Amino acid sequence: MAEIGFIGMGNMGSAIMKGLLKHGFQKETLTFTDVSEKQRGKLREETGVEPAGDNRTCAGMVKYLVLAVKPQYYAGVLEEIRPVLKPEQVIISIAPGKTIDYLKGELGADKRIVRAMPNTPALLGEGMTGVSYEEAAFSEEEKAVIRQFFCSFGKMEMVEERLMDAVVCVSGSSPAYVYLFIEALADGAVKCGLPRDKAYQMAAQTVLGSARMVLETGKHPGELKDMVCSPGGTTIAAVEALEQWGFRNAVMKATDACYDKCRSI
Repeated sequence: MAEIGFIGMGNMGSAIMKGLLKHGFQKETLTFTDVSEKQRGKLREETGVEPAGDNRTCAGMVKYLVLAVKPQYYAGVLEEIRPVLKPEQVIISIAPGKTIDYLKGELGADKRIVRAMPNTPALLGEGMTGVSYEEAAFSEEEKAVIRQFFCSFGKMEMVEERLMDAVVCVSGSSPAYVYLFIEALADGAVKCGLPRDKAYQMAAQTVLGSARMVLETGKHPGELKDMVCSPGGTTIAAVEALEQWGFRNAVMKATDACYDKCRSI
């Protein structure tokens, strides 16, 4: 019998499951369902994981149930699976805007909920997930499995649930902003004559290396920026242009819009 089941296998659900398979979880310990027969067949072929017959079957056969459907479909799915859920199960929700209190209200106050916000780099084992749950309600073994689950496809940070919408802004949605930056940086290089394939490679590797500098040196991003900006040089001229055109303000406004949307879901 599978230990972990997924309901909903869109971009996020499939990325997590594939991440688990790449980092030590056996296909026999996993199962999933999805409304699309085509998607079910595709994932079965790609991963070797056997899909469950339907949402209820999946929910009733696993210890850890991952709700990976979009927020607008939560109400229907929760109503469908409520009769088969048991208090000893662990429910993992990855939907923005759906609080633990909301889920307990729909599924029962005795249900144990883990609220999380992962991101799509989970597919490469480089995900970043904010996680919140009432630790006193879980055994040490369960907490170890929860940590193993999230760390198998990247890094995790425990956060207070009231900060989960901020997690969506800084890591859940932000890969899209980073891709936009890489695309824009490459476009600028192409404008200067660099072939597009080389421009994408150089821009993406630079973002990857710069991120590792922040994570591995422990230096403040501003200090690392200053290390690149020689007096009177090319980089400080570019930084001035970014400031002139509102680069940092645009990023902060994007997080504001993301946060507001989370609060309204």
